[in-house]
Amino acid sequence: MDCHVSGVVVRSLGELLVYRKALDAAHAVSAIIARPEFSKDFKLRDQVGASSSRVPALIAEGFEQKTDRHFAHYLYIAKGSAKETKTHLVVAWGRNYISKGETNALCARYDEILRMSTGLIQHLEREDRAHRWRSDSQTPDSDS
Repeated sequence: MDCHVSGVVVRSLGELLVYRKALDAAHAVSAIIARPEFSKDFKLRDQVGASSSRVPALIAEGFEQKTDRHFAHYLYIAKGSAKETKTHLVVAWGRNYISKGETNALCARYDEILRMSTGLIQHLEREDRAHRWRSDSQTPDSDS
């Protein structure tokens, strides 16, 4: 299946840069919450772990949707989870679980994911295709 994103054909989820960045950021968060500093703060550890993993999961779920509007809907939810993750990271910094530098670096990664998601949403809303996975030769309006 092919998906056209900003003039680029994305054939698989792994080719979608925002997904790869979200997955990498989730891995970075997982490494941080595995530290002993988080060992007794189960609730915060679970919340930041869950919200960070939801970002790539929602992008993946949206990527497989039939319409551009559905994909955009999942990206909006992923943006909410990215914002939630940033908030949990700031709380972790406030509790001295991570350094200010780590917090800033991770929040910057999520800011980039948010910007990329916003751009992709804008593209999807402009395109507004009802059948994302059809090739041009399969559209009802084609002359073939």
